[in-house]
Amino acid sequence: VQLQASGGGLVQAGGSLRLSCAASGSWTVINHWGWYRQAPGKQRELVARLTDGVDTDYVDSVKDRFTISRNSARNMMYLQMNSLKPEDTAVYLCFVFARVSGTWRNYWGQGTLVTVSS
Repeated sequence: VQLQASGGGLVQAGGSLRLSCAASGSWTVINHWGWYRQAPGKQRELVARLTDGVDTDYVDSVKDRFTISRNSARNMMYLQMNSLKPEDTAVYLCFVFARVSGTWRNYWGQGTLVTVSS
């Protein structure tokens, strides 16, 4: 499974961005789609996760501001980020938890940088 993230950039506080993650390659099934972020000097944090295409989980700090979604026909995942804050500044990494050749594991994209200015 190969993942390609895009959509990051520089935005002012209060603005919006939409991140995209394209999945390619082959897999038997993908159970989780999601986004982590890593800010300088901080631990990697799970931001949002979509399970079985239906159930969503968000870290408390982004609830009611971020929305995770998926286009299954195009093997795409999105993270709509609204009301951005400077503390949202981080590298955002997309991931999937997939079964490939009978083995379940996480696959990661390369990350896209989001910078929110105050």
